[in-house]
Parts: sequence; structure tokens; C-alpha cells
Amino acid sequence: MSTTRLLLVPLDDVVVFPGMSVTLAVDTGDEERVLLVPRHGQEFANIGTVAEVTDKVRLPGGARAVALQGLHRGVAGAAHTMPDGRLYVEVEEHPDPSDKTPDGRTRNLEREYRAVVEEILELRGDDGRVAAFVRSITEPGILADTSGYSPDLSYDQKVQLLQTVDVAERLELALRFQRERLAELQVRKRIRDDVESGAERQQREYFLRKQMESIRKELGDDDASIIEEYEKKIGEAGMPDAAREQAEKELRRLERMGEQTAESSVIRTYLDWLLAVPWSERSEERLDPEHAREVLDADHAGLEDVKDRIVEYIAVKKLRKDRGITEDPKTSGAILTLIGPPGTGKTSIGESIARATGRKFVRMSLGGVRDEAEIRGHRRTYIGALPGRLVRALRDAGTMNPVIMLDEVDKVGADWRGDPSAALLEVLDPAQNHSFRDHYLDVELDLSSVLFIATGNVADTIPGPLLDRMEVIRFDGYTTSEKVAIARGYLWTRQLERNGLRPEEVEVSDELLRTVATEYTREAGVRQLERELGTLLRKTATRIASGAATAPVSIDLDMVRDALGRQKHFQESAIRTAVPGVATGLAVTGTGGEVLFVEATAMTGERAGGLTLTGQLGDVMKESAQIALSYVRGHAEELGIDPEAFEQRSFHVHVPAGAIPKDGPSAGVTMVTALASLLSGRPVRHTVGMTGEVTLQGRVLPIGGVKQKVLAAHAAGLTTVILPERNRGDLDDVPEEVREAMSFQFAMTIDEVLGAALEPSAVPAVA
Repeated sequence: MSTTRLLLVPLDDVVVFPGMSVTLAVDTGDEERVLLVPRHGQEFANIGTVAEVTDKVRLPGGARAVALQGLHRGVAGAAHTMPDGRLYVEVEEHPDPSDKTPDGRTRNLEREYRAVVEEILELRGDDGRVAAFVRSITEPGILADTSGYSPDLSYDQKVQLLQTVDVAERLELALRFQRERLAELQVRKRIRDDVESGAERQQREYFLRKQMESIRKELGDDDASIIEEYEKKIGEAGMPDAAREQAEKELRRLERMGEQTAESSVIRTYLDWLLAVPWSERSEERLDPEHAREVLDADHAGLEDVKDRIVEYIAVKKLRKDRGITEDPKTSGAILTLIGPPGTGKTSIGESIARATGRKFVRMSLGGVRDEAEIRGHRRTYIGALPGRLVRALRDAGTMNPVIMLDEVDKVGADWRGDPSAALLEVLDPAQNHSFRDHYLDVELDLSSVLFIATGNVADTIPGPLLDRMEVIRFDGYTTSEKVAIARGYLWTRQLERNGLRPEEVEVSDELLRTVATEYTREAGVRQLERELGTLLRKTATRIASGAATAPVSIDLDMVRDALGRQKHFQESAIRTAVPGVATGLAVTGTGGEVLFVEATAMTGERAGGLTLTGQLGDVMKESAQIALSYVRGHAEELGIDPEAFEQRSFHVHVPAGAIPKDGPSAGVTMVTALASLLSGRPVRHTVGMTGEVTLQGRVLPIGGVKQKVLAAHAAGLTTVILPERNRGDLDDVPEEVREAMSFQFAMTIDEVLGAALEPSAVPAVA
């Protein structure tokens, strides 16, 4: 080994091997040999390449350049800086051994290296020139240095190869590098072959995804992976074990098939919905009965039954919590169903309940829903499948214990798509809804913490099994005094604000509010009353805005007539019942209690004893009319009726408001009274209203809707109501002010009804 002082030429991020020719823009002066040392930043390699200057050229612009030929390796030693600024180093030169007969290990490495390189060239599509160049090299050291030509080797790998002086070790290192390149090329070829053989898109995306993962790892950006993002969300969602296992199973499927396949979008949508359920989120419930009552009273007048029930619910939960009693999900749920006419505050009280309990509020309108999947969701096998409305309601609420209002539950339909009311059976059963299973999510959801409030106008159209799971609270409407109080405390204030008026700008008396309520509306609720008040205030606002009136404006009767028009409803029972054959009955419809008049008349003709019925009567009501005629005919002498009055005579019973369908058995006593009045000539007292089912033996059977019927009678100006004896206890539900203003007659038989309803004297009988 010889030591020589040579000029140091640094090469930034470039490695020149022995045997390579290179041209560099440097000035080597008169030096015939130099040492080319790789440099990265300020770090030099400790071994360089001794190169011979083979030519000197002058570049355009006057710069000097030299052509260099790499000779062999040199180990850099002590450095010396010359006065002209150039750096010289002591170099220990290491030419490769000139032995032409390498040992067996080196020979085997040579043979294997050549084979690997030829495979690489074959995979890369070499035209034969590079292979011929490699085959022409006979010395093992130079053969190993040919790896330095490879663009696939990194700078660090090339420096490592340059710094390996021992020929056998260098050849072994070069072989390892080329094997890595071969393995990579073989993987690429295998993937390419798989793509070409039928798995084009999926395999290509798999390969690209793997490359992207490697790139992300190199960049330190691996946290951006969608899979890891979902894993993080699932871990933070607080799912039950079964739901978490399902989510992880779907996530593994997504990971296997790739993020860009058609199925992956379905899986990601499913995972998004699964994560949208607020599994671990719960509103902090305020268990304060007094506060709840204050909130309910502030928002709604009347409705004592529902307020009492909500306060009881909160009080029981508070007591159980204070005493450390664990909630049983099978018994802790509450399903309240508010049944009553429109405009009585059923829907709005749901928001008040949520505010009183500190829960979130979500409203689900079920009117006209005919698809069971609306409740339970679609199975994921369907294109565009979605969860049911309950899952969406929980997502919207953001908690697992909201107040969910099932509005218009009595208007749920059924067709070939299923029966939604049957799907509601599990939802509204406290013994089952702790394990409700949506078809889309296909995992159990605990709905036992949800406070369900259903609303409907009538209970008759709600299927029996569903109604059995509900705790029904009836809204039977408001008295006139309650309507005036609601108008004063709620509706008037709200309409003032909506019409841009201040409270001090418009004044109205309670008497005028009563006039609007009685003469312009006839409803169980207050919705129409609010509309009329809105019309009145719009007219007033117009006058103030146009300068036709100055605030404050005191509304009088003339202004009411001018704004609302002529009177729409009248107390007409005295006029309608002035002649025999007309009786005043009481009924319940979907809009509340109603007063209806039953008219009867007799006609001579061929159809002796025949009966004609008009007024859109249902089957049950038609049968009641047949029973009434049969009873009157069978007891003619007892009723003071000439039996011959039925000879050569037919009868016609009509119930006015013929465009409105009517049905039910409770008009039976009214029809008997109308026929008895007609045939006896005794008019019906104009202050009397009646209701009850009648039998062929003349017994009066109980009916429903007593409170709504009595309120309707009171609103119509009747002072006496005849009720079945067995409905006596239902009067407790009637407001005290109505009970005090009216008298009630209770009857067990039709004779008692007729005795109380008919005038004692007759007018000239029917000819």
C-alpha cells in the first residue's frame, strides 16, 4: 500500500467508482491525479476514488473542466491546505488485487451476481447492450462496482459500496442490493401480471395503496389513513360490545377490499351511520318536579292530566335516583299518548316536556306513513338503504335519552310495503325497546331511556295491540273560559309579536275575546281562535301603519265585525227543536265534541213502516235508527202513541251536516226521542241535549267521550244534558265551572230519557 498526497475534489451527493469516466467543472491545475470524495452536507466519506486526469477542456464562458477516469479506492488521511486555498490529503491507495484466479467463494458470488443482474435486465427490458457490458468484465472488484451505475441505489448505499475495500465483501454487498432490486421488480411484475389476467383495477389499487402507505410512513403522515381514522372514531364512540364488534368487522372488510371499490362506499356509509348514533351521549336530566310544573304551567294553560303525569314521572325517577335504586331498562321507559282534537296543544306540549326535563326534543310525523322500513330501516342489501326514523331521530338529538314525539300516530297506514304500526309495537313496549334492532344497523339499540310521546286525534284508528302498550291521556278540549284565558295569556301576546305590534299599542277586553271565541269559532282547541285573533290584529296593524288610527287602539265590537265579518256560529237549538220530531244529540268526532240534530218525519205511501236514512250515516248508526223505530213501534201505547199512526206510513230520519260522515251507537236515545216526539206531538225541550246507546228493551247503555260532549253542549248554549246512569262517574273529568252551569239527568231506561226530554204538552199531532 502506498501513501500519496493528492488534491481533494469533493462531490456533493455524487459517488464515482473506479472504472467510471466523469467530466467535472473544476480546476485541477497541473495535477495528474486527484481524489474524488463523496460529500453530503458537511460530512465527507472517509474513502474516495483515485482518478486520473485524462483531458482538460475550457467550457463556454471561460470555466475550466477536466475529464477524469476512476482508477481505484483511496483512504483519505491527514489534510493540508495550500496557500492557494486548495486542499490536499494524504491518501492510502487500495487498488484491487490483480489475482486472476479468485477463490471459490468469490467465484460463486460472481456467478450469482451475474445471474441476478441478467434477471433484472430481463425484467427491465434491456436491449442486450448492458448485459454484454457486464459479461465483458472479468475482474470481481470492477464487477461489484457496476452496481454504482444503478439509479435504484440510494446515495447511502453507493457510499457503503465504495467504502467496502475487500473485494469479496464488496461483491456480497452488491449482490444483496441487486437481490433487493430483483425482488421489487418481481413483485411489480407479478402485480402487473395479475392486473393483466383479470384483477386489473383491484390489484392496481392494492399496489398503489401499499405504495401510498409506504410514502406516508416515509413522510411521517401515516395518521391520515382512513382506516386509522375510523379505528380512532370507533374507539371513542363508546359503543356496546356487540356494536363495536360489528363496526370492527366491517372496518376489516373495508381494509381488505380497498377504499376505492364500489363496495367500500357502502361500508363507509354504514360505518358513518353506526358512528352517528350517540351511543355514550346522554343529556343531564333535571329531576325537579317543582321546576317541571313551573315550565309546563308557563307554556300551557289547563291540561292538568298530562302535567300531573309528567310531574309524577319525574318525581319517581328522582326518588329512585336519591335512594340508589338501579334503573331496570325493561320497566323504566314511559310511553305517553295524547289523544284529543286538533288545536288542543298536544304537539307543543312535547317541547315543554323536553324543556322541563332538560332533554333534547325530536319530532317524528307519522301521518300517512305506510312503509314499515320508515320505522325499522331498510336492509343493507337494498340500493340506497338507510336507517329508520328512530335512528335518525337519535342522531338529530345527539343523545340516547331525548324526548321523541310520534305525531299523528292514529294516521299510520298499511299497504304492500308492510304495516308501520306493527313495527311500532316493539318501539313502544317498555319491556322490549331496550333491545330494538334497526334493519340497517342490525345491532341492538337501547331505547328504554327515551321518553316517547305519541299524539293522535282519535284512538279508534290505532290498532288494539299498539294502543295496549300506550298510556293514554285524553285532551278533551277547552271551556270558553279556558279559551279566553289562553287567548289572553298566550295567543294574544304571540300574535302581537308576529304582527309587529307592541302590547301597549292594542287593547282588548276579555268580553270581546269571549265574543270571538263563541261567535267565530266552534272547536275543541284554540287553533282557529288564534287565526281569528291574527286576522283582527293584522287589520289593526294595517290601520296603525297607514295612519288611519293612532296607538293605543282599543278594539271594540264594531272593529271585530269589520275585521272578521258577520257572526259565523249561532245558538240555534231553540229554533231547531221548536217542532216535534227534532232532538238534540251529542257526538264526538276527530275535531272534538259536536252538537247534532236528529230530524224525523212521517209520510203516507205504499211503504208502510219503511225507514229512510240520510246524512252519511255509518252502519252502526243506521242500526241504531232501526232499533229506535222498532222500540217506538213496539211500545206505542206506553208512549201515548196511536198504534194506527204506523199504518200506511213510512218514516225518514235525517242527521244534518250531510257532507260529514257519522257513525257510532251513542245517537240511539236521540233517535228514539225524535221519533217519539214526532208521533206524540210533544216537542223536545230546546235546552236539552242527550247521548246514549239504546237497546230493543229500552235500556240506556254507557258511551264514551262524556267530557267532550258536555263541553260541546255547554258551548252550544244547552243547559241540561241527559246521560246514561253508568256514565255518572265520568262527570268528574268535566271542569267544575261547566258542571255548575249545567244540570245533568241520568237515565237507566228510555222512559226516563223521554220524561226529561219531551215537553209535557203536545202540539197538534202529525196528520
